Amino acid sequence: MSNDRLRSALASASMTSSELGERIQVDAKTVDRWIASGRVPHRSNRQRVASLLAQDEGYLWPDAVSDSQASAASRAEVMTVYPNRGSIPTSLWHSLFENAVESIDVLAFAASFLHDTMPDVDDLLIAKARSGVRVRLAFGDPQSEAVRIRGVEEGIAESLAERCRLTWKYLDPILAESEVAVRAHSTTLYCSMFRFDDDLLANHHLLGAPANHSPVLHLRRLVSGRLFDHHLKSFERVWSSASEAPFS
Repeated sequence: MSNDRLRSALASASMTSSELGERIQVDAKTVDRWIASGRVPHRSNRQRVASLLAQDEGYLWPDAVSDSQASAASRAEVMTVYPNRGSIPTSLWHSLFENAVESIDVLAFAASFLHDTMPDVDDLLIAKARSGVRVRLAFGDPQSEAVRIRGVEEGIAESLAERCRLTWKYLDPILAESEVAVRAHSTTLYCSMFRFDDDLLANHHLLGAPANHSPVLHLRRLVSGRLFDHHLKSFERVWSSASEAPFS
């Protein structure tokens, strides 16, 4: 049976079997056999192919990656668990923002703490975007039902919507920058996310508690892991439904 997932991943990456073989140092005919006959490569080759094609190894070869292997890789993705957001060192926030070279993604309702923690965060984001880093920021629509409900659940009523409005005011310098993508979302937010290349801080929301009182996972992407990519897919779903119209 042919491996149509591998074939499709190659096409999406605009890469031929010869080019893939050259990149991972195997014969092109070997790559063709992986596709045409569904032959499963050795683990080292599977990992290199998955990395090059930005795909999950378990997706390309679901029969080859056991649940135990995937579980072990996912556990290895967890760098640190913080009991609450306030316990994240300020130096880590600075390091993650400053060292990002490919992507910075932020998903939250307000995340006004960023401007308190890093007064120069707007300038830093603009500089990163101008240097070629893809910057995507998604914050809550203060008029949305999702923000209203979260405010009630946290026991702060309209205060959350006011924080969202404050964040949009903070963003004024960024909104004028075409290099930075900013959207407003109105989704139920179960997890605030802060992604910097292959590092992601996932601030999960617990009912009745503000986000800053809830635990944060520091994840680092691994080829065979599933936690990082699972969170990123959630970000993409919110991003695709968010509005490009800013709120002030």
